[in-house]
Amino acid sequence: MGGILVLNSGSSSVKFAVFDGHLEQILSGSATEIGGASVLKITSKGKSSEETSASLPNHSAALSAILEVVHKTGIDVTDLAGVGHRVVHGGASLQASIGVDAAVIKEIQRCSDLAPLHNPHNLAAIEALSDLAPDLLQVACFDTAFHATNPEVAQRYALPDSPEMKNFRRYGFHGISYQGLVNTLADRAPDGVPDRLLALHLGNGASLCAIKSGQSVATTMGYSPLEGLTMGTRCGGIDGNLVLRLAEQFGVDETSQILNRKSGLLGLGGISDMRALHASGTDAAQFAIDHFCYWAVRHAGSMIAAMGGLDGIAFAGGIGENDALVRHKILSGLTWLDTGFDTKANENNAFRIDAVGSSIPIWIVEAEEEKTIAAETQRLLKQYD
Repeated sequence: MGGILVLNSGSSSVKFAVFDGHLEQILSGSATEIGGASVLKITSKGKSSEETSASLPNHSAALSAILEVVHKTGIDVTDLAGVGHRVVHGGASLQASIGVDAAVIKEIQRCSDLAPLHNPHNLAAIEALSDLAPDLLQVACFDTAFHATNPEVAQRYALPDSPEMKNFRRYGFHGISYQGLVNTLADRAPDGVPDRLLALHLGNGASLCAIKSGQSVATTMGYSPLEGLTMGTRCGGIDGNLVLRLAEQFGVDETSQILNRKSGLLGLGGISDMRALHASGTDAAQFAIDHFCYWAVRHAGSMIAAMGGLDGIAFAGGIGENDALVRHKILSGLTWLDTGFDTKANENNAFRIDAVGSSIPIWIVEAEEEKTIAAETQRLLKQYD
């Protein structure tokens, strides 16, 4: 089977990776600041990264530049077996990875109301690539799909049961990361995936997931990625009446900016980046870190209750994989569960960090979202064959 191109399109960037038929990553990079002072970054297997300035006025130009880079490595678009896209929101209809056709495009477009900051840019990449390589099979992988297994009682808000309310429900996000985490533990953990797994995807966006028998049964994000934990710039859980009061005082648009882009670590500590908060050393920065960890521990109790117990813990995401102090603070808040951890292993970001004698195994798992998308794309390609 030929190579697979994976695309993750944001509002002003496109990240990409190329995998061979054995799902080994051979090329990766990004096009950033699309529409402005654009930069193209390329990393080939076994080589250092290269950055060059580029004229990328839109997503179509960015994709053309990416395909040109891929071509220079000896891979033409016609050589690719397919392309996998990260799409943030699949709504209630698109609950599994799927080959893209006109009907799927229409549904992704319809879900743009549910994820206005993400889906339009995911769709732009799909449409631009359709123009550039119309015969290439494209696959959409949804961040919401992993949580489709949540029971109805977990998905429904206690809103009036009427047709106009049907889309106002908890969807959950970071599903591609959680699927990749499950895949990794299935491959690498001696006993496979534990029956009741608490998974923590901690980064600028952060969520927890209760994974029972390999499937999501609860998660902290809801209708949008705003709900749940304290995040880089998102406030996390907030009283609905307070949202209404903010809207009265500041207007709807400004309230959206406050809740999504001016709150969280940034709002509390003045900095959205966790590494910079650690380095800052201010009281406000320390409070922001404590707030992040407190709500992770508090929501962990909810996830554990949803599973009826705990058999394992796994950290993923930029903070989850690299921040030993945050993991230390969160795990220290869960010691009542006999979650002893090895301080040295934690500081070294080891794959397994539970202490000898602890009844709960603890892992640090690289999310590998791109590889997960490539694997899903390859699986669907085989079905088409």
